[in-house]
Amino acid sequence: MASTGVLPFIRGVDLSGNDFKGGYFPEHVKCMSSLRWLKLNRTGLCYLPEELASLQKLEHISVSHNSLTTLHGELSSLPNLRAVVARANNLKNSGVPDDIFQLDDLSVLDLSFNQLTEIPRDLENSRNMLVLNLSHNSIDSIPNQLFINLTDLLYLDLSDNKLDSLPPQMRRLVHLQTLTLNNNPLMHAQLRQLPAMVALQTLHLRNTQRTQSNMPTSLEGLTHLADVDLSCNDLTRVPECLYSLGSLKRLNLSSNQISELSLCIDQWTQLETLNLSRNQLTSLPSAICKLSKLKKLYVNSNKLDFDGVPPGVGKLSSLTEFMAANNNLELIPEGLCRCGKLKKLVLNKNRLVTLPEAIHFLTDLEMLDVRENPNLVMPPKPADTAAEWYNIDFSLQNQLRLAGASPATVAAAGGASPRDPLARKMRLRRRKDCSQDDQAKQVLKGMSDVAHDKNNLEENGDLKYADLKVRRWDKSIEKPQLDYSEFYTEDTGQVPGVSVWQIENFVPMPVDETFHSKFYEADCYIILKTFLDDNGALNWQIFYWIGQEATLDKKAGSAIHAVNLRNFLGAECRTIREEMGDESEEFSAVFNNEISYIEGGTSSGFYTVEDTNYPVRLYRIYGKKNIRLESVPVKASSLDPRYNTHFSATWKTSLKLVSMFGTQLNKIKKCSDKTKSYST
Repeated sequence: MASTGVLPFIRGVDLSGNDFKGGYFPEHVKCMSSLRWLKLNRTGLCYLPEELASLQKLEHISVSHNSLTTLHGELSSLPNLRAVVARANNLKNSGVPDDIFQLDDLSVLDLSFNQLTEIPRDLENSRNMLVLNLSHNSIDSIPNQLFINLTDLLYLDLSDNKLDSLPPQMRRLVHLQTLTLNNNPLMHAQLRQLPAMVALQTLHLRNTQRTQSNMPTSLEGLTHLADVDLSCNDLTRVPECLYSLGSLKRLNLSSNQISELSLCIDQWTQLETLNLSRNQLTSLPSAICKLSKLKKLYVNSNKLDFDGVPPGVGKLSSLTEFMAANNNLELIPEGLCRCGKLKKLVLNKNRLVTLPEAIHFLTDLEMLDVRENPNLVMPPKPADTAAEWYNIDFSLQNQLRLAGASPATVAAAGGASPRDPLARKMRLRRRKDCSQDDQAKQVLKGMSDVAHDKNNLEENGDLKYADLKVRRWDKSIEKPQLDYSEFYTEDTGQVPGVSVWQIENFVPMPVDETFHSKFYEADCYIILKTFLDDNGALNWQIFYWIGQEATLDKKAGSAIHAVNLRNFLGAECRTIREEMGDESEEFSAVFNNEISYIEGGTSSGFYTVEDTNYPVRLYRIYGKKNIRLESVPVKASSLDPRYNTHFSATWKTSLKLVSMFGTQLNKIKKCSDKTKSYST
């Protein structure tokens, strides 16, 4: 390949899985001068190869699952380096170089699964850090100054360490979206920093010795928090601060000591997954039936008995998984069989006597586990499996009879015998009288409506009733005839199948069928699915897919040309936006759930000029005799509020001071004693 001259144009290489233990490393790698990403995972490396020094445009390097004991070497000489992934190695404190944190663009650092006992030195100097993963080490403390400058962090994972406290400066992480602290002995940490992290979306505190006393009193300000894990702790009830999380979608409270649930759980209107396994619950509250979006409910290894599951559980129309293994259940309510989307029903290790007869009508059920229920008798299947209707006895008498109650108990629960002819005759008479009254009311209402419409027509002359209908606003607009033939051919959308276009230089270009399910991360696509409806007429679905690294011109072009395609076909469907990593099930089904991503993409349609980007910095100059220059974050909060009123008036003077600071330091001493901040 070296003789072909293509090495300088390669943008990414994955050499993972090769054997470089003997010191052998491909020397031709240094010829890849345009290389942007390099993966060397599971290659047996003991040190970083010296060929990396030639890769001056390298942005991402991954050396996970090797035998590295140090990262000293060529990394600090790569000016464009953005991401360093060195998880699962043998790195110790001395193996992490200090100068790597002087790289201006370093934003991703993963040193998890190593042998670190403290935070890497000078890590606080990496001001542009966005992702930091130091999990599965032996770190026992965090220096206070660490989070003073790392205020732009989005992801922080410190799980599986030996931390017993957290620095108060963590409240400065106002942009943090994911915080993982699992498996740390944080017994005395009150977590008072959490309410200040207003952008938090994921919070994992598994096995952190949480109790009612060391949980925050309120998390009301965390309006984006959707995923909370408090499993394996010592909670005796659901913390009150969780009830105010209106955006909560996933909640894990398993392996605690919770004995009851509050009726306030109906405030979790967006909840989709609730895990209450391995607690002390004897029943579930009726309020759980109001969680209309709940998809997965886990209550394994509790103490649920006869009344443990509320009868209104059938209102959970979105429920797909219900697991209640290892409880004391004798029956499950018939209502559970009205959850038509149920796919997994796990009831093993209970005391079940029988199951509802309607269990046979859960057509989507894929797994039914009723093992280790020694007294279980399965209900008979319906005689006519094709019957449209099936009568089910929901009466209390029948449920008691199925549970093996005595005849006296069954008779007492039912009151008058259902075979009593006099009572049956009275019920039928009341039902008939009510139905006749309802029919009479409907007839009278219909006659009055007809008379009212007739009077309106007479008052408006000869107007027909059809003319009185309000026309839609878009029906009265004269649509211009547009020509899309330069983008789409005449046979587009005329044959059932899938067509794909890739946006290139603002224009949709057809994609070969062999690449239909393969999308470049920096590109945008238009997808047309043509099919025949029930009447045999052509119908369409139009999607436009947005890559994670796509530029603005591609995003806009895909949206515009998707609408052009709809106009070209005369379709009434809407154009559906799909984003990389968040595709809908409907879109994935077009490609049989075999979508794959490819790094890279075509160049932008905009004219771009590569030039040096000068970072904006903010400095503070202070002192009387000894003048000092201190770098501060480029934010409004860095300006001293006591002098905001004088800042604009002294702006020109400030700029002159900055330009003269290097050569005329003595002149600066004559300036005002007050602290000022200015930007280069």
